[in-house]
Amino acid sequence: MAKPLVETEGLRKSYFTGAGALEVLHGVDFRLTEGEFAAVMGPSGSGKSTFMNILGCLDTATSGVYRLLGEPVSKLSADELAERRNRFLGFVFQGYNLLPKSDLLENVGLPLLYARVGSSERRRRAMDQLEKVGLGPFARRLPGQVSGGQQQRAAVARALVGKPSLILADEPTGNLDSQTSDEIMSLFVNLNDEGSSIILVTHEPDVAACAKRLVRFHDGLLVEDGPVEGRRTL
Repeated sequence: MAKPLVETEGLRKSYFTGAGALEVLHGVDFRLTEGEFAAVMGPSGSGKSTFMNILGCLDTATSGVYRLLGEPVSKLSADELAERRNRFLGFVFQGYNLLPKSDLLENVGLPLLYARVGSSERRRRAMDQLEKVGLGPFARRLPGQVSGGQQQRAAVARALVGKPSLILADEPTGNLDSQTSDEIMSLFVNLNDEGSSIILVTHEPDVAACAKRLVRFHDGLLVEDGPVEGRRTL
């Protein structure tokens, strides 16, 4: 039986403003096991980005329980959260978040630098991932010297280089044209077929249709959770 990677029980999140508390998550129960590929959808303000930030240990819940690989994260210090984030999670963002003055090889190896992996091993593993996403010949180019789709491929390689338990992708195709978007989603589908676990936030139904599971938020509530019907093939 596949083990749970992330679990939430009664997850709530409030932000405190001059007008009082604003609750953006209203008791979310969620579970994702190894090998799953879930797309998270919902209108702006529905709570999906807040939920993703909590899963990524970038934010903390106001109440409820969040377990990452069975461990309640509320008991962890800031340093321990950072260590779990770097060790277990790989992130892909809409804006690529590549360092403009570092080449693709250096960008991809950055999580390993934080993990204190030696330089030669870091370069080897970064190059392996660049080759996996088809960017081996571009390893020594700066981000500004390649296309947006190639930058996003490099971002995926960076997410993979630490061999994370879970990939969290936040609108990874939001800045891309439809053809390049399909190429990136084909990459995610292949990664999942090879065993990677993925949670992907998107506004785009065509992107969500590439996943195996659809999770939908509305007004801070998880209102739909089930298999993708008519899954799209690329």
